[in-house]
Amino acid sequence: MNRRDFLKVTAVPLFISAQNAFSMQNLNLLNPTLDLEKIDIFEELSDEQNGGKDIYQDVFLESKYIKVLSSIRNKLKKIQSHVGYGNFNLISFDEIIKLADYISSIGSFTKEELDFFEYIFYYDPSIHGFYGQRISKNLTDKIDKNDVVKVSGTGHYLFKGHSHETYNRMLSDIGQSMVLTSGIRSIVKQSKLFLDKLANCEGNMSEASKSLAPPAYTYHTIADFDVGKKGFGYANFTPRFALTQEFIKMRSLKYIDMRYTINNRDGVRYEPWHVKVI
Repeated sequence: MNRRDFLKVTAVPLFISAQNAFSMQNLNLLNPTLDLEKIDIFEELSDEQNGGKDIYQDVFLESKYIKVLSSIRNKLKKIQSHVGYGNFNLISFDEIIKLADYISSIGSFTKEELDFFEYIFYYDPSIHGFYGQRISKNLTDKIDKNDVVKVSGTGHYLFKGHSHETYNRMLSDIGQSMVLTSGIRSIVKQSKLFLDKLANCEGNMSEASKSLAPPAYTYHTIADFDVGKKGFGYANFTPRFALTQEFIKMRSLKYIDMRYTINNRDGVRYEPWHVKVI
């Protein structure tokens, strides 16, 4: 496997400690004339180089790899369209390789695309501030389709047994206004979500990982799921969900927990909709 680095770092000197580093948005508010995209470095700045100041760092995908990011996303989109949204939640890496090889309108994955896919799975995301636990060890890990159940009316799957029982128990305690918004995600599905977010963040790995765990680090692969309020739309994936009656009822339940609380140690945004199965 090719272990080349696809990333670079941007650094901005600040008169604050690294533990209290501002977000990019706050930096722009602090100094609107600062062009952050042009302050690129390719090695860590020493204290001497930086005049003894602390630095705020964001890790970016190198611009020369934006094209391969785009081509992978395009192929994954075509594969999802071919197999269907629900089936794509369970699809494995080996399966997408075969599909891409056999369907000419998709086209085989190139060596550079495969190298990138491997890198984005095996790299250590703590380099850009994500400190979650690695859940999946191998890119080719599969979800056994005999172990899952499709949740009617959602297009999503849950694992048979404890996860599915927990969801049904929540429905009983909270009511039919609650809905499953995301269940099992294979490594491929999480990869697509993460790469789409990375593209939306213009290659900013630090920013992307605040709202989506890198492919090997999602608990959706083993147990967790997301819920929302019917008819609430995209707001189900914002802090506004915490203001709903559905969430208020969730907090009274003793058999579930919240995976990503405010200021959680994983470096992920607050996600009141993400159910930690316990």
